[in-house]
Amino acid sequence: MRERERGTIEQLIVTPIRPYELMVGKILPYAVVELLVVGEVLLVGTLWFGVPIRGSLVLLVAIACLFLVSTLALGLLISTIARTQFEAFQLSFLTLLPSVFISGFIYPIDAMPAALQLISKVIPLTYFLVVVRGIIIKGVGVEALLPQTAALTAFGVALLTIASLRFRKRLD
Repeated sequence: MRERERGTIEQLIVTPIRPYELMVGKILPYAVVELLVVGEVLLVGTLWFGVPIRGSLVLLVAIACLFLVSTLALGLLISTIARTQFEAFQLSFLTLLPSVFISGFIYPIDAMPAALQLISKVIPLTYFLVVVRGIIIKGVGVEALLPQTAALTAFGVALLTIASLRFRKRLD
């Protein structure tokens, strides 16, 4: 959205890259920054609050990468739908807030009405929370987390594909 509002979208349009290459290029720097944030949170949680990580740290970081790709791809999809930065911000807020409430982060999913339980199945955070709790608290391995890993992979691929297909290399 920022490129469109600042007029730099023309530079992106004339580049000889495919839309999916542009999408991947846009999310990689943010994914790296967010991985640093994940590391910082894990470090503070372990050293300051004394929360031990019972499972594989490498597995946690690998699955966190899948989660980051899916959420960043959702942001890219939102930016292909919105016309202004303000509209993109509103759409992001409209997806973020329900995600936190319906994912099981605050309220247990089993205690929610059936309709909200179904909606929670299409929220990547729902699956990542299971991963985080499983690795950090229970120390489970990759075998126990295959459904969540598959879901996060599917979300990432689907959202990145849809965002790439929606992006048009032309001025509207």
